[in-house]
Amino acid sequence: MNSSNALLGILGTGPGYGYDLKHDYDRLFGAEKPLAFGQVYATLARLLKHGLIELLGDEAGGGPDRKRYEITPAGRERIAEWLFAVEVPSAALQSDLFAKTVIALLLDDDAERLLDAQRSGHLARMRDLTKRKIGSDLPTVLLCDHALFHIEADLRWIDLTSARLGALREEVRA
Repeated sequence: MNSSNALLGILGTGPGYGYDLKHDYDRLFGAEKPLAFGQVYATLARLLKHGLIELLGDEAGGGPDRKRYEITPAGRERIAEWLFAVEVPSAALQSDLFAKTVIALLLDDDAERLLDAQRSGHLARMRDLTKRKIGSDLPTVLLCDHALFHIEADLRWIDLTSARLGALREEVRA
């Protein structure tokens, strides 16, 4: 996920301070990987440099001055472009799992064991995500559902590839 666009979008709701933006980001998107404060402030500096946000002023406090930022019209335009740009599922047809399977076959290693281990790992992740949904707010449930659907697709691929390992072995060795 592009944290720059997410932070810019949060600023689109109204002016804010870096500290508050970080907490809003983490609450909405950072359950698995919260942003570091340094990343937030580096991103704000880039957005400011590119004219997508502006500094409204500094406020003195107990620590460093607090800077308040606001999105600019160019920033709003950037967000509109980002929001309505179609997300391409995956531009690359290669995946690590596919590459590992082919290499295992080339090395006459146990590709079925590799796929079984992946299947087990995927199922464990599905169990974790399903538990996480219990009692969670709707954004968390939807985020978990998104991940679960991707894992289901991977599991279908693993099952299909397992069924075709013999034929794949012959083709990659040819």
